[in-house]
Amino acid sequence: MDIIFEIASTMLAQLQKPTLAFLIGGMLLAALGSKLEVPAPVYKFVVMLLLLKVGLGAGISVREADFLELALPAFFAAFAGVIIVVAGGRILSGWPGVSHMDGYATAGLFGAVSASTLAAGMAMLDDGGIAYEGFIGALYPFMDIAALVTAIVLAKTAEQRRQANLVLGDGTAAMTIGSGAGSGGDGVPPIAVNKDLLKQILVDTFRSPAISALALGLAIGVFAKPQSVYDSFYEPLFRGLLSILMLIMGMEAWSRLSELAKVAHAYLLYGLISPVVHGFIGFGFGLLAHELTGFSAGGVVLLSIMAASSSDISGPPTMRAALPKANPSAYIGTSTGLGTPVAIFSIPVFMALADAFIGF
Repeated sequence: MDIIFEIASTMLAQLQKPTLAFLIGGMLLAALGSKLEVPAPVYKFVVMLLLLKVGLGAGISVREADFLELALPAFFAAFAGVIIVVAGGRILSGWPGVSHMDGYATAGLFGAVSASTLAAGMAMLDDGGIAYEGFIGALYPFMDIAALVTAIVLAKTAEQRRQANLVLGDGTAAMTIGSGAGSGGDGVPPIAVNKDLLKQILVDTFRSPAISALALGLAIGVFAKPQSVYDSFYEPLFRGLLSILMLIMGMEAWSRLSELAKVAHAYLLYGLISPVVHGFIGFGFGLLAHELTGFSAGGVVLLSIMAASSSDISGPPTMRAALPKANPSAYIGTSTGLGTPVAIFSIPVFMALADAFIGF
């Protein structure tokens, strides 16, 4: 009974946090027929500032870390993010009624990292007197950006494949030599993807406003010294800007809520099960890093938590800007509403496993 009460309390706490509170607020306004609108230029400006802030913060963390100690865990973090997106996107988009756009957008958020969940894990380790590497905070941009870019590229590739099938009609012809893909939730049969087309999708992804702002902030954070403007401008504005974004996405989510009626169970299962599975992926890479470099048990726990978490800051604006056809009700509701509580509850599991395999 205590466990049920604790789960309910955690869920309620998530609903009270600004991310979900403003999202739900936007949905309520839309449901009541409110005429509130945020002009598109304002929305684009808000997204740009948010992603510049995230990139700057990540770049500053990377610059302050020891590169040699950071290299292998950073590679494993990025690789884990890619694996989570590829596997999760295929599972979700293979579910009848779930589009590739929605499937990969959701998997992208689950492959990316929640800074708040990572902070919760650090706090639990600190309370237990468990040591971990000082550069851990610098790992999250590697997993975060790798996951988001992978999700966007795969979603756009699947969309190009779907459009090609519509043009071809019978869906049996191939465009040119490339890698095939199986049919998914929107009924896309196998069809090859032109290598030049894939290259163009990659170029377009990195040139997109969302990824461009994120990458620029990261580069400035690494190679320049933007701490003063970061502390005086971006950090104070961040939470307020995020609340505006969530309000906008809430209003849009309401208009597309009906799309989830027939497939809500798919997102429910994914949101409840995948964080633990993803955590085990991170734990496996953490153990490998421990064997190769002496990565600490605390570091293994935090890498597991990063893999288990789902993005509530960088992910939503990136997906909204890069994949406007994806349904925010699906990817935000699943990641923040379900994935985050499950990830937080899994922290003691990975602490116990690290203690058993490595020892604190």
